[in-house]
Amino acid sequence: MDMVMKLGASSAVVIFTKSSCCISHSIETLIRSFGANPIVYELDTHPNGKKMEKALMELGCHPSVPAIFIGKELVGGANEIMSLNVRGKLKQLLIRANAIWI
Repeated sequence: MDMVMKLGASSAVVIFTKSSCCISHSIETLIRSFGANPIVYELDTHPNGKKMEKALMELGCHPSVPAIFIGKELVGGANEIMSLNVRGKLKQLLIRANAIWI
């Protein structure tokens, strides 16, 4: 779990995905559309992917991907990101995390 938390805090936006997950791709595209440049870890191709996936599940991510960290904090998965976006709060969160500048 420490490895995932450390990686999640390594950049303004970190996304844990799987290469075959279309929802993960959609969330990454949404975040990039604001101008953010997230670090993306694809668990199915990463050497420690299985351990990282287990750690994400222990943190409460069900399903394990996508899991999004913004501003060094675990925001959650696709539902949380889409909810923030619909309420107009995702952009402000990205700004506060210094992931984007206006």
